[in-house]
Amino acid sequence: MELCTGTGLCLIDLEIVVETPLEAHYVGEQKFEIAEHTPPGTRFQLHAARDPDVGMNSVHTYKITSNDNFEIDVRQSDEDKIPFLILKKSLDREQNHNYTLLLTAIDGGIPQRSGTLNVTIVVLDSNDNRPVFSQDTYNVRIQENVGVGTVVIRVNATDADEGSNSEVEFSLGKTLRRKVYDMFELDRLTGDIRVKGEVDFEDTEVYKLDVQASDKGQPPLTVECRVIIKIIDINDNEPEIDVTSLSNTVSEESKPGTVISLISVTDKDSGINGKVMSSMSENIPFELKPSYKENVYSIVTKGRLDRELVSHYDITITATDCGQPPLSTFKTLSIQISDVNDNSPEFYQDPLELYLVENNAPGASIFSVIASDKDLNENAAISYHIGRGEGTQNDMTSFLNINSDNGLISALKSFDFETLKTFKFQVVATDSGIPSLSSNVTINVFILDQNDNAPVILYPVSANGSAEGEITDHSLFALDRYTGQIRTLRSFTETDEAEHKLVILVKDNGNVSLSATATVIINVVEPKEAFAASDVKTPLISWREHARLLPYLRFLLFCYVSAHLPSQFVCSRYLIANVCIFIGM
Repeated sequence: MELCTGTGLCLIDLEIVVETPLEAHYVGEQKFEIAEHTPPGTRFQLHAARDPDVGMNSVHTYKITSNDNFEIDVRQSDEDKIPFLILKKSLDREQNHNYTLLLTAIDGGIPQRSGTLNVTIVVLDSNDNRPVFSQDTYNVRIQENVGVGTVVIRVNATDADEGSNSEVEFSLGKTLRRKVYDMFELDRLTGDIRVKGEVDFEDTEVYKLDVQASDKGQPPLTVECRVIIKIIDINDNEPEIDVTSLSNTVSEESKPGTVISLISVTDKDSGINGKVMSSMSENIPFELKPSYKENVYSIVTKGRLDRELVSHYDITITATDCGQPPLSTFKTLSIQISDVNDNSPEFYQDPLELYLVENNAPGASIFSVIASDKDLNENAAISYHIGRGEGTQNDMTSFLNINSDNGLISALKSFDFETLKTFKFQVVATDSGIPSLSSNVTINVFILDQNDNAPVILYPVSANGSAEGEITDHSLFALDRYTGQIRTLRSFTETDEAEHKLVILVKDNGNVSLSATATVIINVVEPKEAFAASDVKTPLISWREHARLLPYLRFLLFCYVSAHLPSQFVCSRYLIANVCIFIGM
């Protein structure tokens, strides 16, 4: 089936087959689409009936269902009678959008026979109706704190037409103030008016909007209404804090009562909603004082400041109005406390102890001192120097140097434990403030010994200061390694050599051991020769008797070896005398 457009017609041929007995019937239908603005008198050709009979038995007349809008007119041609549908009066789709008529063709035979045609008329809409608002004037009240996007009101308009002719779109009038467009927006399809900006009673109390509704007909038809929006005042403005003057930095030596800032407090609300109470953070060395003018305050110091204890303050000012519910606002001022030179440099310990190994390299660093200052910047910049004066050993400080920037101390000479074991000096730390402050520290220096002295044998003394000779057979003599005593291991016999050369090696116990040597020559003589070599008058005894006494003689060699004092060798005169008697020294 195809639907015709405009005033065209549609023909539908239907064939109906009926069984028992088998018969075929043809049913016709014709459809017209007629616009409601079609003028009366317009003709529409209907489908002519066909009759195989001739003469009086052929089609004789047509008739149509009785109605107020249409009638039948028949035009006679040479062979056929053609029916036409005539529009008697204008159609109104909004009253009746569809007509169903039955066209009947009747022949002239006896008995008469007829055929029918279903005629359907669809009335097409034309844009002959304007949209209609449900109200000419809409009134609405909203609070001034209404959120953006809130629907204030929905305007409603309808159009009696059909299709696009009945589709309505909304728009705001073109003559409105710019502020209305900034504050509200209109949904063109739904008619919803939404809040677009911040509604403020203190700015505007009443808004008047002209709203248009237009259909989509060609041409479109338009209608207008008015929307009056009244704003309800509430306490929706927080107080405002304005800092008119501020000293972000305050010296720690500022006296109580020093003004550091001026502030003013305002509230856009009126009446009780605009009355403001102000306060400030507690437990800080500042206070809020009212000024000669209402809602103007000064912030002043109320106690002593100490940057080394607290270097920064965040002062929070609170302003609260008297509305219901009350609204508050806060403002934080950051105050830095500037430094003054009120702290001397400090050493972490006083006195300090320095343990220095002797034989240090001249010019090398031996120690460092560090002082700190609680102040800032130049007030904390420290320089160092060696103290010269009371409480110092000036003969030693002349051999010391200090780096004024980092406190690194170096010795300009090599120290010797054997000549100097301890001394002290002072280091002075001075800051760069104006005026500068200083402090000192005492450093006690202890020289540590190194094994840098070889043992010295005082007896027997070598001619050139060192011992030379070869080591002989030690089968006759033994040496105590700790006391230096030389003793015989057995009695002398006639076959023993008359002269014995002993090389004595003396070593200390240093990490790197140092040593010295001495040569001891022992001559074995007859008793008479021993008496001849001695002034002592004693009875002569044979050398054999002497030999028997030798195991009981002791030759004492005492060597005191020390890294601090010269070595010494001590012999008992009595023992030496006896040795001289018996061995002929």
